[in-house]
Amino acid sequence: MKSETQDSFFKSFDLELAIPAKFNFLKDGKPHPLCLLAAEELQEYLKHQSDWNHNFGLSPEQEGFIIGKMFGVLVVKSSQSKLGYLAAFSGKLAGGNHHSKFVPPVFDSLQEGSFLNNGMAELSQINNSIKKVEHAKSEGYLEVVRLLKLDRKTHSHNLQNELFNHYRFLNKHGEAKSLNELFKAASYKNPPAGAGECAGPKLLQYAFQHNMQPLAIAEFWWGQSPKSAQWKHKNYYPCCKEKCEPILAHMLEGIEFDN
Repeated sequence: MKSETQDSFFKSFDLELAIPAKFNFLKDGKPHPLCLLAAEELQEYLKHQSDWNHNFGLSPEQEGFIIGKMFGVLVVKSSQSKLGYLAAFSGKLAGGNHHSKFVPPVFDSLQEGSFLNNGMAELSQINNSIKKVEHAKSEGYLEVVRLLKLDRKTHSHNLQNELFNHYRFLNKHGEAKSLNELFKAASYKNPPAGAGECAGPKLLQYAFQHNMQPLAIAEFWWGQSPKSAQWKHKNYYPCCKEKCEPILAHMLEGIEFDN
């Protein structure tokens, strides 16, 4: 297990600060003061970094498709009782899952040679077969297309189900549960797309994996607002209900809240 001096994702505070007694979310739309310090430091990094290229829509000169992004900070007490924070982004950043300063994903769906990549390649082969048969229009082609589409549907369902089982979330007791288990227990038919990719679960997962105590969390939007959305640049938001609530209910089990 890494100590904070060996952990590139743990950033200690320079000042001596009081450690919160209970876990803290946003209160009246405002983050805990420690989260505010961490977020402001992270935002300074986002303004000036040159480690990767991602168009947030904040500079008219920057090229590429505009994608605003939710970032999160988690204030933690390390295994050596040092106060600091972790940072994460929701989804992917600059087309990737791994960047310095940000904790890794719970499950890396972009890993080369993974079951997901192999499964997507098989789906592409089925799609190509469907196109060829539809183009040829040989005798009985409609039945062949029907069977191929049925095969595609089954394969896609199985692949998605396997993906959900690969996302396994810890809590302070070391108990791991998959997306399928968590959303089934919450009476969802299936986990929604993108579940497990938000900043909050990433941050808590890393903290529990490295024996860190979560103390306070905050998420903010960075970049141009998407159309018909409430997200505004640098504004703070609670963890999303649809994708995160069943996950966080498990991950924060046994933790006492301040608000």
